[in-house]
Amino acid sequence: MRKALLAACCLVVSACKTATPGPSQTEPQTPPAPPAPAQALPMPAGLDASAMNEQVNPCDDFYEYACGTWLKTTEIPADRPRWSRGFDDIMARNEDILRDILEKTAAGKAPEGTPYAQKLGDFYGACMDEAKLEASLPVLKAELAKLTGAKDAKALAQQVGQMHARSVFPFFRFGSNNDLKDASQVVGEVDQGGLTLPDRDYYLNGDDKSKALRAAALEHTKNMFVLLGESPEAAAKSAATVMEVETALAKASQSRVERREPKNLYHRLERKGLKAETPAFPWDVYFTAAGAKDVQALNVTHPAFFKEVERLVKTTPPATWKTYLTWHYVLGNIPALPKAFQDERFRFSQTLTGVKQDTVRWKKCVRYTNAGLGEALAQPFITRTFGADGKATTQQMVVELEKSFERDLDTLAWMDAATKEQALVKLHKIVNKIGYPDQWRNYDGVQVDRGSFLTSWAGLNTFEQARQLAKIGKPVDKAEWLMSPPTVNAYYNPPFNEIVFPAGILQAPFFDRSATAPVNFGAMGMVVGHEITHGFDDEGRQYDADGNLRDWWTPASDQAFRERVACVKTQYDNYTAVDDLKLNGALTLGENVADLGGLKLAHSAMEEWLRKNPEEARRAGGARFTPSQQLFLGYAQSWCSKTRDEFARQLVMVDPHAPPRWRVNGPLGNLSEFQKAFQCKADAKMVRPKAERCEVW
Repeated sequence: MRKALLAACCLVVSACKTATPGPSQTEPQTPPAPPAPAQALPMPAGLDASAMNEQVNPCDDFYEYACGTWLKTTEIPADRPRWSRGFDDIMARNEDILRDILEKTAAGKAPEGTPYAQKLGDFYGACMDEAKLEASLPVLKAELAKLTGAKDAKALAQQVGQMHARSVFPFFRFGSNNDLKDASQVVGEVDQGGLTLPDRDYYLNGDDKSKALRAAALEHTKNMFVLLGESPEAAAKSAATVMEVETALAKASQSRVERREPKNLYHRLERKGLKAETPAFPWDVYFTAAGAKDVQALNVTHPAFFKEVERLVKTTPPATWKTYLTWHYVLGNIPALPKAFQDERFRFSQTLTGVKQDTVRWKKCVRYTNAGLGEALAQPFITRTFGADGKATTQQMVVELEKSFERDLDTLAWMDAATKEQALVKLHKIVNKIGYPDQWRNYDGVQVDRGSFLTSWAGLNTFEQARQLAKIGKPVDKAEWLMSPPTVNAYYNPPFNEIVFPAGILQAPFFDRSATAPVNFGAMGMVVGHEITHGFDDEGRQYDADGNLRDWWTPASDQAFRERVACVKTQYDNYTAVDDLKLNGALTLGENVADLGGLKLAHSAMEEWLRKNPEEARRAGGARFTPSQQLFLGYAQSWCSKTRDEFARQLVMVDPHAPPRWRVNGPLGNLSEFQKAFQCKADAKMVRPKAERCEVW
């Protein structure tokens, strides 16, 4: 994600001829003017010439060609683990807008049309009152006294349930989810959890970096217990206890790669079956305390994990439970605790991310408010940033990308007719959600206290967990969004068979109203195509048109698909992420397949769009780069990114996406459209040999 400048310019000039009207037959004939130099042609709107490194041949390293100068001149902000020209730049602009809205609302001057203004203002105001945070420790300790003193399994189940009701999740997680085999219904779901470090492998790997990180985690945990009032010696023992419990849970946890297989996460044991599998844990007491007294319909994602939870309940002494529960309750409330706790948490985060300074308080408070009251905060944000024209244009783009997938489907030689028919049914049933929900969320039940952020934090988390559990046993609400509209992201949701594009991402450089159509198709069009393809990647393809986990593939097409995605896995296994650390092709497989499919769909859709819109085609054709070149540059420049090494190492372990360099260069190496656009020779570095080229969709 080196030839001379002249070579790159020649490639551009030879493909940038403009369509000018010929002379009238009644006018005197004059010799044609010589071709204009590349610099005389305008830069396509939406592309950033200053970001490029045109000393690099695009056929050697396209990411460096599109982003090289940006990479050289851009500094990662001190409070960030990475910085990107796309996601992070937009997020920063969005946060400035949200801050303005919240500060006015907290001062009693909410923008017109702001719902729940009192709750928004009080929550943000309480969050920003750092002086009052210093008074929160006695309140926290009083809560700990009630929630961590269990002497037997029944009391432990009671206290774990009470914590879970507040969205603090020691031992395991509990919530609601679609029944994977009946996507119209919502069931309860218990899932593995209870860890502090980002992934189970941090506890299990034997390399020096993992050992050093565990040592840092022990020191961090010890320091937190000291802040709670323990002596350094006692705190060190408490930290070791937490690490021991979490290591046992990590050993029983599924890996991230295993969890990418939907069938591995579906075990409808029901409440009765869970009790039979793990009788030593008082589940009836737990579910009552957690706020789901009557739940019966239950999916247990990983039954073996809960056997380990039961073993820990039976074999560890109450003092161990107390220490472990204390740690997780403190960790779950860090945002509302005194500055010393937050400073210690930041100090440890530096080990994981490499950041140089902590995030300023207002940014934290904006993020907390958006996470908890996002659909209330979104409404004035939408008014300010996202017009009806943006929604309409995006909808047109989505429709064109879906048509592109349909055309592509018809050409696939490896898929048989029966499977194509089912794929077409699924494609036609995809629901498109753009910008913001049709129905806004109700926050009437949220309890907020302007005088105490700890109380407000607990109130918001309690509300959200209760909202999730209230879904159990009811039909699925297909109108619900899983992200707030200001969020800079997009997603495909298999059980809903929907693609969702919040207003937060529908801004430059992903979507720029002033950009040429090819640039927008390369940036936002690829995002759309990426999400469509997720419905047919190695995970998404296992769900049918109605969102049910059901095998609708013939054996022959299934085998052909597996062979093609195996090619993608092998390709990305060979890329280096940072230092000597290779990418995990299995972990990133779905995203890599979606990137490859999304780019192919975006290019096809762009060609059809320009055919239907000759005025836009003329505008794009009169620029310094051809439409195809504009598309690929628009794509690459939306991913210009820099990442700190510490964070890059973490992402290799936990992130299902490849690093930006490989999100750009990886899929482009497989696309004949890219090779043609930049007239790359067959042996160019950016062109994968035909025998190794991967194509799925």
